[in-house]
Amino acid sequence: MTKQSQSKDKKKTQGRKQHALINRRRSTAARLIISESEQGADMLHATGFRAPDAFVYLESYGQSSILLSDLEFDRGRREARVDEVISASELEKTIAKKTGSKPTSVEVIAAFLKARGGTRPVVPADFPLGLARELEGCGVAVTPAVGMFRPEREIKTAEEIKLMTQATRITEAGMERGFEVLRASSIGARNVLQWSGSALTAERLRVEIETAILRAGGISAGNSIVACGEQACDPHERGHGLLKAHQLIILDLFPRAAKSGYYGDLTRTVVRGKASEAQTRLWEICLLGQKLALGSLRARADGGGIHKEVTQFFTDNGYPTERVGGGKKGERGKGERDADGGRWSGFFHGTGHGLGLDLHESPRFGAAKLKVGQVFTIEPGLYIPGLGGVRHEDVALITPKGYKLLSRIAKPLEL
Repeated sequence: MTKQSQSKDKKKTQGRKQHALINRRRSTAARLIISESEQGADMLHATGFRAPDAFVYLESYGQSSILLSDLEFDRGRREARVDEVISASELEKTIAKKTGSKPTSVEVIAAFLKARGGTRPVVPADFPLGLARELEGCGVAVTPAVGMFRPEREIKTAEEIKLMTQATRITEAGMERGFEVLRASSIGARNVLQWSGSALTAERLRVEIETAILRAGGISAGNSIVACGEQACDPHERGHGLLKAHQLIILDLFPRAAKSGYYGDLTRTVVRGKASEAQTRLWEICLLGQKLALGSLRARADGGGIHKEVTQFFTDNGYPTERVGGGKKGERGKGERDADGGRWSGFFHGTGHGLGLDLHESPRFGAAKLKVGQVFTIEPGLYIPGLGGVRHEDVALITPKGYKLLSRIAKPLEL
């Protein structure tokens, strides 16, 4: 072995040792979150305590502590899953008595952290920069986490799976109401759907769906997707205006369970009336793509590889992913590719995503090596301008034997 090779090997060994040392430090370092917990998934996961305003959580030396305002203190003592609940106002009084002056809110936080070994905590990567600098001025130096701040969120416990199943049932209640209204609608002039005495719009159907979700124990905030016809070719188009018969309608519902905070997420694609041959084929090929993805789910499978298989399956069946149209009238034929414009056609989003206390939760499906206990949505879609869009989405738990669907609602095409 040459001296140059020996030098390279020595550097590699030193690098591995340094990396291992950093990991050990991270594993024993204090962990700090300053966030609300209604949308702050890490805070909710760490404390189990729902609060609309930011509060402080510290995990240090095996002890978990939160710093709360008087508004939340008594409720926090009853509900938070932590070892210690501290009153911010009482700590403020203690500091003022010692220093002779009223401390700032950041000085109170810094004192709380210093008393519990939290002078160099690890924080989430999206920790506010301004707050980090203020804490630094008080002798607390934060380090942003690399990767997931709470990697324990990745593998769901038995209790979490139960809660996610409940969230899925709430989602299914909304979907059933959507089916019910569409089935009860009649087909009027120009194929406009009529229901309960007037034209049925995406907005009206969304209200019916989300009212059912609310009654079932969920929160949706008006975000459900009801996209008909050409609107369904844009995957995140919420949908608006008149719903029409004999067109593909995507219903994508993703509410939160009001009690637990866990998300459900389901998509069904239906036609009120009669589906054409082209619509039926698009719907069936998309369903086969979903079945292909589901059949590939197992521990240690490569999410990116599964995505490539589904994309290739769609291409092989006549639905390549490409941009089409966009040229001046008469310059290009129907469906001809235009690199300078046009619209995406085919399958142009991920095969699925992680699900939990966040709607899109780490790890990303396309970058994941699947593990037992992870929960993903599997939602391939096909979008063909001029024909419509189809998406099938279900919630799947990775198990030792492959996968288990948490969702169970049927997939009708025609209603």
